[in-house]
Amino acid sequence: MGGADVEGADEKARSRLSGSEAWRAHVTLVVGLALCAVAFWFELGRAERGNELSWAYVFEWPLLGGFAVYMWWKVLHGDRAVARRRTREPGLAPEYENMLNAWQEHQRALAETVRREAEVDRDLARGPVRDDPSQ
Repeated sequence: MGGADVEGADEKARSRLSGSEAWRAHVTLVVGLALCAVAFWFELGRAERGNELSWAYVFEWPLLGGFAVYMWWKVLHGDRAVARRRTREPGLAPEYENMLNAWQEHQRALAETVRREAEVDRDLARGPVRDDPSQ
């Protein structure tokens, strides 16, 4: 096991909750979801009795519960999914490699043309060169 493997394992261990921290996250989620469920049923009853504003809350409380589950997952698992995605090298499909090489060659030629034009412009800005400094 190399040094890079140990560092990667250590990073994973630090980014994931465990023990009492994980239990606190679980309990917080359960309590939050229970509150969202109670609020949903309360607002649904009010909406069915004619309070039209409560219909907005009928849909809001389940969305808030869904957001709580999403945040619980992110807190519990840390940035592991993001780290896994970053380790992959972006690939280029083989059929596009020639296009990429041609584009890069075109960019080099374009940069060379711009450099040459800048030299010509600089030379023209200096004016004609005189051999005799007394003139």
